[in-house]
Amino acid sequence: MKSIFYQILTEVIRRYRSKELSKEVSDYIIAKEILRLKVILIELLKDFVFIALGIVFAGFGLKGFLLPNGFIDGGVTGISLLTKLLTGYPLPILIVIINIPFIVLGYFQISKSFAVKSIIAIGGLAIALIIIDYPVITSDKLLIAVFGGFFLGAGIGLAIRGGAVLDGTEVLAIYLGRKLGMTIGDLILIFNILIFSTAAYLLSIEAVLYSILTYLAASKTVNFVIEGVEEYIGVTIISLHSDEIRAMIIRKMGRGVTIYQGKKGYGRRSEDLNNMDIIYSVITRLEIARLQTEILTIDPNAFIVMNSVKDLKGGMIKKRQFKEEEEYN
Repeated sequence: MKSIFYQILTEVIRRYRSKELSKEVSDYIIAKEILRLKVILIELLKDFVFIALGIVFAGFGLKGFLLPNGFIDGGVTGISLLTKLLTGYPLPILIVIINIPFIVLGYFQISKSFAVKSIIAIGGLAIALIIIDYPVITSDKLLIAVFGGFFLGAGIGLAIRGGAVLDGTEVLAIYLGRKLGMTIGDLILIFNILIFSTAAYLLSIEAVLYSILTYLAASKTVNFVIEGVEEYIGVTIISLHSDEIRAMIIRKMGRGVTIYQGKKGYGRRSEDLNNMDIIYSVITRLEIARLQTEILTIDPNAFIVMNSVKDLKGGMIKKRQFKEEEEYN
């Protein structure tokens, strides 16, 4: 254990000396960097636990319910299932191939870490479908539609909680929403209408009706798992390190911020109620995990309030790129 901490401290000293910040690194800088490494590792572990659980649940929904009974879902998963039913190509390969353009889009529109996590999640789902022998639970069509959608939606929701996606439709919806001024919910609905209309033509009306029920069950489960489906989240941050957090949101996340002037309210005496800056910003729900991690590395005691935002107009909604200063590299 001591050797691990020694290696960390050595790397910290080397890093800061290479930047010529100082020849001697203070205890505060070392402690802050160790805290940052600890928070990042813990958050990464949590993300990958969510992603792993999402892979298992989604695989169970697909192989245990939908695939053996010829049902489909919406989004990229639905396209993959429909293609599999029509062509006979392996579903794991189709899921990976069809998701590739959406992951590339997510790399440019959201973040590199999001794209990497999504690649891991989608690749993991493909591997799980190949190597895990899920049992076929039932042949009752109503149970298949409801519980197949439930497990698939739980898997997608858990993956999103981990900062990734198993279905790239949302990424495309976010991109087109910024270009066309439409809501993400409306765009996803349009995509799924096209998918189910095609399925009705190629399969049967009965199969499509059950598939729509599957999609509704999945979408409601996703909403439940991630606690909110709105495409934007309003975040209020109260911290003694507000200036550093403000710079991080602008430079690292490419988001705009608004600064409110506030005052502490928990002091016993009026002289304890010092003035402080309160930060407000709007992000997409796919960026929540990253924002929380970045804030925790700066101030573990920061007070964060998140609210769902239904309608937005004007302001800095579209993500912009800023040249990061050396301290953020």
